[in-house]
Amino acid sequence: MKRIILATILAAASFGAGAQQFPARPIHVIVPYAAGGAMDLTTRSLAAVMSESLGQSVVVENRTGAGGLVGTDYVAKAAPDGYTLLMYADANAIAPAIYKKLNHDPVNGFAPITNTILGTHIIVAHPSVPANNLRELIALAKKPGSKLTFGSPGTGTPQHLAGELFKQQAGKLDIPHVPYRGGGQLIIDLVAGQVPLGLIGLPPTLPHIKAGKLKVLAVTARKRSPSLPDVPTVYEDLPGYETIQWFGPVAPAGTPKPVIDKLFQHFVRGLKHPAVVERLTKAGLEVAPSASPEAYGEFIRAEVARWPAIVQAAGIEPQ
Repeated sequence: MKRIILATILAAASFGAGAQQFPARPIHVIVPYAAGGAMDLTTRSLAAVMSESLGQSVVVENRTGAGGLVGTDYVAKAAPDGYTLLMYADANAIAPAIYKKLNHDPVNGFAPITNTILGTHIIVAHPSVPANNLRELIALAKKPGSKLTFGSPGTGTPQHLAGELFKQQAGKLDIPHVPYRGGGQLIIDLVAGQVPLGLIGLPPTLPHIKAGKLKVLAVTARKRSPSLPDVPTVYEDLPGYETIQWFGPVAPAGTPKPVIDKLFQHFVRGLKHPAVVERLTKAGLEVAPSASPEAYGEFIRAEVARWPAIVQAAGIEPQ
């Protein structure tokens, strides 16, 4: 018994010493999506300031594929030492409702650190669509022969499900979904009028909105976006509706708590850096760190729990 107690004390002391010395080498943050998006922008902005505050390089790696699952699986199998992190997102919380089998546990397979930003999806339309707000869009969709369709970056993406949830809550609207392989081509087709409606994130569409090439009918977050203060929320017409864009770092399960706590402190400090706040705000993102790693974990569990019913109601068959 004395040996067990002594071993426990030594292990705790070792963890404490390790946390004090952490990090002793570069930290790699895996972004499971292509460069150029909101997650990539946020992670690289944080890496630049955190490298200085931590005294070690924070390296951003884009490991793409399978809707973010390639990068997610990579981190789930990494050593739980705090040196390999994942930017865990809304899509990760949706994945258990979309896929019959995952190679990782979306809740218990990771140690949450903090959320980083909150964003909104937006319902946009080509200027030729004869609707200038959500009520007009709903009325148009209910007319026989409206032939409305909406595009998203892909089947099962947060934007797709935001559109399906809107259709459900607006009275089971008949607006077929057009899946794209990413948001880039969707934006091109929206601007060209090849698809009349789109559910997509704010940052990549903001330049086209400002240029008058697209019009915004509503934002999906519960409160209006500071970047588009005159654009109403879906919630204002359909109380109870809300979908948001969010993501933040997690570590592999089993990472020592002192290491998680230290990472939390530095990520939150980075999110308060004036240069980071300015850059993300200009992109239409709201800096929103969690109150604690535990609070981020509770948020993730709640998000994982909400999507299966929405996916089932949309008639999406798990892959």
